Amino acid sequence: MPAPVTLPTLSWGDPSSSRHALLAHGLGSNGALMWRYGVALADAGWHAVAVDLRGHGTAPRALDYSIDAYAADLRVAVPAGRDHWDLVVAHSLGGAAATRAAADHFGWTRRLILIDPAIHLGDHDRDIVRESQERSFADPTVAAVRAEHPTWHEQDVELKALSAQQASRWAVEQTSTQNAQWDVRDAAAHLLVPTHIIASDPQVYSIFKGRLVEEVRKNPHVTVSVVKGAGHSPHRDKPEETIAEFLRVVHG
Repeated sequence: MPAPVTLPTLSWGDPSSSRHALLAHGLGSNGALMWRYGVALADAGWHAVAVDLRGHGTAPRALDYSIDAYAADLRVAVPAGRDHWDLVVAHSLGGAAATRAAADHFGWTRRLILIDPAIHLGDHDRDIVRESQERSFADPTVAAVRAEHPTWHEQDVELKALSAQQASRWAVEQTSTQNAQWDVRDAAAHLLVPTHIIASDPQVYSIFKGRLVEEVRKNPHVTVSVVKGAGHSPHRDKPEETIAEFLRVVHG
């Protein structure tokens, strides 16, 4: 297991709550961009903590950007005085890392909710992700983000621009390079905790679709739903619908 780094955090809700959730973002983003989930959980009585992944936001920089390294960081990020989370919510890259952490360390979390997780990426999706990151770094301004995503909430626009300014371009590039075979299907198959995947709409764009869905659903602990009309970041594309589905799963 790679050596972990200590991840910076921000939180929503009462720290004295009996229910604690960890929020992990996707490639090129930051913890603040998980604010929709943080607000929803806090309003429901939870304490939610979002992290900046290594090489992102204000997190420590490193040399290792393998999925195993991202997972190692999440594994040691537990609530003070406890050894587990009640819930982990993870998007895209964060979803891959959380899947690995939960599969390799039973008891780290009681439940897992994955948002369009990067369980397995083929060449086509890798190219799309790479091009998206290149656009973000080429013009990391609020105006550029707003032009590309005119329907997003203003806070998402501002934070997405900030995340591109904060992230290490080298780290993001190395995340692709060092994971030549981007595949945590083995970990997904061995999950033993209740896991729900909120996928994006393949008619818009999703990295969790097709045969991959059926393969992952062979694990009896995994269930799947889709947010219609939402792209890869459903909490930004279709926030009301996504959070309604998210809370249905949390309270289900």
